[in-house]
Amino acid sequence: MDFLEVIKKRHSVRKYDGRPVERELIERIISVAETAPSSKNTKSSAFMIVDDADTIAAISEMRDRGSAFVKDAPAVIVVLGDETRTDLWVDNCAISATFIQLAATDSGLGSCWVHVNGRPRVSSDPDSGSAEDYLRGLLGVKDGLRILCVISLGYPAE
Repeated sequence: MDFLEVIKKRHSVRKYDGRPVERELIERIISVAETAPSSKNTKSSAFMIVDDADTIAAISEMRDRGSAFVKDAPAVIVVLGDETRTDLWVDNCAISATFIQLAATDSGLGSCWVHVNGRPRVSSDPDSGSAEDYLRGLLGVKDGLRILCVISLGYPAE
């Protein structure tokens, strides 16, 4: 598929056919994301692959709205930024996440970005804690790394 075709074909996919995504394919997608430009070439983005069904189900509970569909994805990539390397970690992660989604499309996979950074767990109760804090505890994210988003991956059901 040529680049413009990938751009035109990419869209958010929230329903997957249940087939597992090959680990080699996910690693190829990550290797594409690692080529993304970053401020002053800090390469501050990091990635966590999750393909355990129970962990994915727990990830899907990070927010009361907009994340429930993640439980049916066979894999997710958590996009993290190292805030100790640059104050532009959000921007760098957003570029990397976009590369992930484009590489997924090119590989025949569907994907959907679920925002984490700055989002409460319960939208009507900002004091309920943040989606990021929930995921940090669940996934054991080390200090200095921040979570921008979770990207679900799978073969589209459509």
